[in-house]
Amino acid sequence: MRYAILGTAQAIHDDGTPVAVGGARLRALLTALALRPGRVVPARLLVAEVWDGDPPADAVAALQALVARLRRALGHAAVRSAEGGYQLAAEREDIDLYRFERLARAGNAAPDPGRAAALYEEALALWRGPALADLPDPAAEAARWEAVRMDARRGRLAAALALGEAERSLPELTALCAQHPLDEPLHTLRIRALRDAGRPAEALAEYDSLRRELSDRLGTDPGPELRALHTELLTSDARPPTAAATAVAAAAASVAGAPSAAPTLASAPAPASAGNLRARLTTFVGREDDIRVIGDDLARARLVTLLGPGGAGKTRLSQEAAEAQDEGAWPDGVWLVELAPLDGPGDPEAVAEAALAALGARETKLRGAAAEELRALTERAGDDPLDRLAEHCARRRLLLLLDNCEHVIGAAAALAERLLTHCPDVRILATSREPLGVPGESLRPVEPLPDPIALRLLGDRGAAARAGFTLEEDPTAAAEICRRLDGLPLAIELAAARLRLLTPRQIADRLDDRFRLLTGGARTVLPRQQTLRAVVDWSWELLDEAERTVLRRLSVFAGGCDLAAAEAVCADPSDPASYDAADVLGSLVDKSLV
Repeated sequence: MRYAILGTAQAIHDDGTPVAVGGARLRALLTALALRPGRVVPARLLVAEVWDGDPPADAVAALQALVARLRRALGHAAVRSAEGGYQLAAEREDIDLYRFERLARAGNAAPDPGRAAALYEEALALWRGPALADLPDPAAEAARWEAVRMDARRGRLAAALALGEAERSLPELTALCAQHPLDEPLHTLRIRALRDAGRPAEALAEYDSLRRELSDRLGTDPGPELRALHTELLTSDARPPTAAATAVAAAAASVAGAPSAAPTLASAPAPASAGNLRARLTTFVGREDDIRVIGDDLARARLVTLLGPGGAGKTRLSQEAAEAQDEGAWPDGVWLVELAPLDGPGDPEAVAEAALAALGARETKLRGAAAEELRALTERAGDDPLDRLAEHCARRRLLLLLDNCEHVIGAAAALAERLLTHCPDVRILATSREPLGVPGESLRPVEPLPDPIALRLLGDRGAAARAGFTLEEDPTAAAEICRRLDGLPLAIELAAARLRLLTPRQIADRLDDRFRLLTGGARTVLPRQQTLRAVVDWSWELLDEAERTVLRRLSVFAGGCDLAAAEAVCADPSDPASYDAADVLGSLVDKSLV
């Protein structure tokens, strides 16, 4: 006997004769058993799945009656009784769902595109309708298998492109891309098909459309594979090789088999040139010793966190330190995960998905108002993004830069701990205004720039802002600017931008109202990095009420103070038990505000 649950549940004799399985509940019972062939399914689970959480008064008797009906239809030996439940006497190969899984895996492993295409076609032909259609509430499990089906469709289309069938594949690819507007692997196939069909202008337009969609809906850029394809389109008219290895490998990341294997995450390590660090647009000034020390930290610790207040230059320093590592230290790349765009206080899934997106391994998962409208079937319902991320990184030797962790500190810490415990060759360099608090974390404070380096930075950025500017124009005022801005790189860069209009002396004289003066940062950075006030506001918003109270009271000490003086001023005389001033001061130190 064979069973089909990819569509309405069916039982088929070995000679191909169908067995009448009438009634919605009877088909639901058959589906629940066929989903677990050869395994004892507890009676309570069968009741929950067949009656969808609304069982009859005597659920045990009702289930026994339903099993008796199924035995009459299939034969008594088809459904065995076992302690606590029932078992369908079948092998996995007797169930169409598991035959589909086997064929899809074989298609992925096929040595040539012709064989791959044939196996995928055979696998997809088993689908007669929605998976597990007769279960009253199949959403989570069905979505898993629908995702594997989509992976197989991608694999078949990739094989078709390798066989030179680009033009014939375009109608299906166009329809699928319309249904799944944020499915990057699918859009990659369509762009390749347009290119191979001799329509490069349309391929470029498709890339640009997807790039805007990803930016508008998810706040991210296309992944590495799409960016590489875009570069290829811009720089070469030659069509790529269509050998089996090239085309089938393009689908390998999305066709690995069973849902639990997270098929969209390929297990092969990335090429040595992998990574997503962008070229910097300005020179890096000073901090040579810091770069060397961070390299030493990474050699002995797997998690290094750069600590400092906003504007201290943590992000830039982390990238420079990563690139200064020995060539080949990270064969699977250095990957920057930008956490600043995420909303606080930190959804662990959002942080993990940001990392997946940076690594080019994301599966579409939407939040907010557009979530229900645009949720793609490629999402693994019920999967933990941390699981997918850990699986993706498990066999890779890479360096992950977690940038701006402070507003999602708990979620970032959970991600770091998970990767460090499950991925032995992954190291993490984080930037934050407070420690992640993960065992084994090495903390490296990012200190203000010393006067000579601060002056070099002011001179460099000043010359970029106003042609011909040099520090010799007014060395005393330049030194005063750097001193009064406490060697803070962002503040110095904002001051340098003012040299387009003001002299160094005019800037120094206006620093009493520095929040009004130090505006006009680069338009392409986040709003909180465009003005000095925004930098301070960002830190302020992350404080609780007790921390804000203590910081306000502590501001009377412009030149610093000892702990006893701070406690005396910061304690709440009206309610001494409301908070412990020393504890709150410690928290402010941790958050790089004191």
